[in-house]
Amino acid sequence: MRIVAKRLEGFTHELDLEGGHELIIDEPADRGGTDTGPRPTQLLGASLAGCTAITVEMYADRKGWDVGAMQVAVDMEYEGEVPRSFAVSLTLPAELSDEQRRRLVVIAGKCPVHKVIAGQTKVTVSERVEQL
Repeated sequence: MRIVAKRLEGFTHELDLEGGHELIIDEPADRGGTDTGPRPTQLLGASLAGCTAITVEMYADRKGWDVGAMQVAVDMEYEGEVPRSFAVSLTLPAELSDEQRRRLVVIAGKCPVHKVIAGQTKVTVSERVEQL
Protein backbone atom coordinates (compact mmCIF):
# COMPACT_ATOMS: atom_id res chain seq x y z
CA MET A 1 0.00 0.00 0.00
CA ARG A 2 1.37 3.37 -0.95
CA ILE A 3 -0.01 6.79 -0.04
CA VAL A 4 1.38 9.94 -1.66
CA ALA A 5 0.87 13.47 -0.32
CA LYS A 6 1.02 16.11 -3.08
CA ARG A 7 1.23 19.76 -2.10
CA LEU A 8 -1.54 21.86 -3.57
CA GLU A 9 -0.77 25.15 -1.85
CA GLY A 10 0.31 26.24 1.60
CA PHE A 11 -0.35 23.37 3.97
CA THR A 12 -3.09 21.88 1.78
CA HIS A 13 -2.16 18.46 0.40
CA GLU A 14 -3.97 15.91 -1.68
CA LEU A 15 -3.45 12.36 -0.49
CA ASP A 16 -3.56 9.72 -3.22
CA LEU A 17 -4.18 6.23 -1.87
CA GLU A 18 -3.86 2.98 -3.78
CA GLY A 19 -7.25 1.92 -5.03
CA GLY A 20 -8.12 5.33 -6.46
CA HIS A 21 -9.10 7.11 -3.25
CA GLU A 22 -8.20 10.74 -2.62
CA LEU A 23 -8.35 12.88 0.51
CA ILE A 24 -7.46 16.49 1.26
CA ILE A 25 -5.58 17.38 4.43
CA ASP A 26 -4.81 20.84 5.74
CA GLU A 27 -4.34 22.83 8.91
CA PRO A 28 -6.83 25.25 10.45
CA ALA A 29 -6.52 28.94 9.60
CA ASP A 30 -5.16 29.77 13.07
CA ARG A 31 -2.24 27.41 12.35
CA GLY A 32 -1.46 28.86 8.91
CA GLY A 33 -3.68 26.62 6.79
CA THR A 34 -6.87 27.26 4.88
CA ASP A 35 -8.96 24.64 6.72
CA THR A 36 -9.96 22.89 3.47
CA GLY A 37 -9.57 19.46 5.06
CA PRO A 38 -8.93 17.75 8.37
CA ARG A 39 -5.59 17.95 10.15
CA PRO A 40 -3.44 14.82 9.77
CA THR A 41 -3.84 14.05 13.46
CA GLN A 42 -7.63 14.21 13.06
CA LEU A 43 -7.32 11.54 10.37
CA LEU A 44 -5.42 9.43 12.88
CA GLY A 45 -8.34 9.69 15.32
CA ALA A 46 -10.80 9.03 12.49
CA SER A 47 -8.80 5.95 11.48
CA LEU A 48 -8.95 4.68 15.05
CA ALA A 49 -12.74 5.22 15.23
CA GLY A 50 -13.37 3.58 11.86
CA CYS A 51 -11.03 0.66 12.45
CA THR A 52 -12.51 0.00 15.89
CA ALA A 53 -16.06 0.04 14.49
CA ILE A 54 -15.20 -2.34 11.66
CA THR A 55 -13.27 -4.70 13.96
CA VAL A 56 -16.17 -4.89 16.43
CA GLU A 57 -18.74 -5.33 13.65
CA MET A 58 -16.75 -8.12 11.98
CA TYR A 59 -16.42 -9.98 15.28
CA ALA A 60 -20.12 -9.50 16.10
CA ASP A 61 -21.09 -10.74 12.62
CA ARG A 62 -19.00 -13.92 13.08
CA LYS A 63 -20.77 -14.52 16.42
CA GLY A 64 -24.21 -13.74 15.00
CA TRP A 65 -24.68 -10.78 17.37
CA ASP A 66 -26.68 -7.77 16.19
CA VAL A 67 -24.85 -4.56 17.12
CA GLY A 68 -27.50 -2.45 15.36
CA ALA A 69 -26.58 1.24 15.14
CA MET A 70 -23.42 0.83 17.21
CA GLN A 71 -21.25 3.93 17.45
CA VAL A 72 -17.58 4.47 18.23
CA ALA A 73 -16.36 7.83 19.54
CA VAL A 74 -12.72 8.84 19.88
CA ASP A 75 -11.79 11.76 22.11
CA MET A 76 -8.27 13.03 21.60
CA GLU A 77 -6.23 15.11 24.02
CA TYR A 78 -3.36 17.13 22.64
CA GLU A 79 -0.14 18.32 24.17
CA GLY A 80 0.70 21.19 21.85
CA GLU A 81 0.39 19.79 18.33
CA VAL A 82 0.77 16.13 19.31
CA PRO A 83 -2.06 13.80 20.38
CA ARG A 84 -1.11 12.41 23.80
CA SER A 85 -4.16 10.28 24.49
CA PHE A 86 -7.06 8.64 22.71
CA ALA A 87 -10.21 7.66 24.61
CA VAL A 88 -12.36 5.22 22.65
CA SER A 89 -15.95 4.62 23.73
CA LEU A 90 -18.46 2.20 22.26
CA THR A 91 -22.21 2.75 22.23
CA LEU A 92 -23.70 -0.72 22.07
CA PRO A 93 -27.32 -1.93 22.03
CA ALA A 94 -28.86 -2.57 25.45
CA GLU A 95 -30.15 -5.93 24.15
CA LEU A 96 -26.65 -7.41 24.26
CA SER A 97 -25.73 -9.35 27.37
CA ASP A 98 -23.11 -8.08 29.80
CA GLU A 99 -20.74 -10.78 28.57
CA GLN A 100 -21.29 -9.81 24.91
CA ARG A 101 -20.63 -6.12 25.68
CA ARG A 102 -17.52 -7.01 27.70
CA ARG A 103 -16.19 -9.17 24.86
CA LEU A 104 -16.81 -6.44 22.27
CA VAL A 105 -14.89 -3.91 24.38
CA VAL A 106 -11.94 -6.34 24.53
CA ILE A 107 -12.13 -6.92 20.76
CA ALA A 108 -12.23 -3.14 20.15
CA GLY A 109 -8.73 -2.91 21.61
CA LYS A 110 -7.47 -5.37 19.01
CA CYS A 111 -8.10 -3.27 15.89
CA PRO A 112 -5.00 -2.77 13.72
CA VAL A 113 -4.93 1.03 14.16
CA HIS A 114 -5.13 0.65 17.95
CA LYS A 115 -2.19 -1.75 17.79
CA VAL A 116 -0.15 0.74 15.74
CA ILE A 117 -0.88 3.66 18.06
CA ALA A 118 -0.34 1.66 21.26
CA GLY A 119 2.75 -0.19 20.05
CA GLN A 120 6.05 0.77 18.59
CA THR A 121 5.67 0.51 14.85
CA LYS A 122 8.84 1.09 12.88
CA VAL A 123 8.83 4.25 10.76
CA THR A 124 11.75 5.15 8.51
CA VAL A 125 12.31 8.44 6.68
CA SER A 126 14.48 8.69 3.58
CA GLU A 127 15.12 11.18 0.82
CA ARG A 128 14.56 10.75 -2.90
CA VAL A 129 15.72 13.43 -5.29
CA GLU A 130 13.50 13.69 -8.32
CA GLN A 131 12.40 16.23 -10.86
CA LEU A 132 8.73 16.88 -10.16
